[in-house]
Amino acid sequence: MTSPTVTPPKPDRDPSTTAFAAIDRGAPRFARLRGSLQQLLAFASLILIVVVFSFASPHFFTANNLVSILTAATVTGILALGTTFVIITGGIDLSIGTGMVLSGVMAGVFLTYLGWPLWAGVLATILFGGLIGLINGINVSVLGIPPFIATLGMMLIAAGLSLVISGTKPIYFNDTPEFQQIMNLSIIPGIRFPMGVAIFIVMIVIAAVLLSKTILGRYTFSIGSNEAATALSGVNVRRWKIIIYTLAGLFVGLAGVLSASRLSSAQPTGGMGLELEAIAAVVIGGTSLQGGKGSIIGTVIGALIMAVLTNGLRIISVPQEWQSVAVGIVILVAVYLDMLRRRRA
Repeated sequence: MTSPTVTPPKPDRDPSTTAFAAIDRGAPRFARLRGSLQQLLAFASLILIVVVFSFASPHFFTANNLVSILTAATVTGILALGTTFVIITGGIDLSIGTGMVLSGVMAGVFLTYLGWPLWAGVLATILFGGLIGLINGINVSVLGIPPFIATLGMMLIAAGLSLVISGTKPIYFNDTPEFQQIMNLSIIPGIRFPMGVAIFIVMIVIAAVLLSKTILGRYTFSIGSNEAATALSGVNVRRWKIIIYTLAGLFVGLAGVLSASRLSSAQPTGGMGLELEAIAAVVIGGTSLQGGKGSIIGTVIGALIMAVLTNGLRIISVPQEWQSVAVGIVILVAVYLDMLRRRRA
């Protein structure tokens, strides 16, 4: 007799019955508590650093300097917000620093060379950053290039294009003074509170909602936790990786706008090292370099720690070279603590 044909069951694409159920039912309660504890420890570290520098210098804990810290944290923080999504998937993006510089140069091209209206030039700059992220996503997801190599290549390409397009010279926004106000305009009468800081706060809220309340966030965590299981559950992992890298690129484009606005010019040199500060902020905030774990609030705390550390060392007159040493030590400690977390998990 011929055995009856058995039709294999179709993949269940309902997130409630696939790999996402593990996320929703979650890890054990103690794991969640451990994640909250790590954020509390990061926040406690931030408070401790603030207290130490407040005693070290009377000029540190002043309203003007605190606003300066927030302003300094804005660009790095926005880069870190987008990078959080990428790192949670288990990837990395080394091109965000030079990508930001190239986006700033393109803002100069759109607004100064081509004479576009402000809104069009800013929008085009942000979308250009998204294009950089899109290319990274295609290289990683479709071509299968390891994220480290793909984004390293993009980092060098962006650095070179910045010099080529600008002719190795800064592009000034003298003819568009309203562009300079995007970052520097104080939005509270009588108080110095730059618009750029308000934009940073808005982006924190948007990133937090995307990561915790949308399907994009659930796919981000699922891909980082178990990419193979996520693919078997019917999720188009390639497409969502492209979306996630593109989203990170949009944050890069916005950071390019704010950086160029703050300086009132697009500087084609620079940007190298910002990617390390952003990644350090993400890791300090509790996001694992192995993927599958992270939070926006943790990233914000990490960005503030980096900004406070740099600002405090400058105020107490620590030489620039030793500031770099201190930041490097913080990065090493953050990565080592991440390794310890993974071993104990």
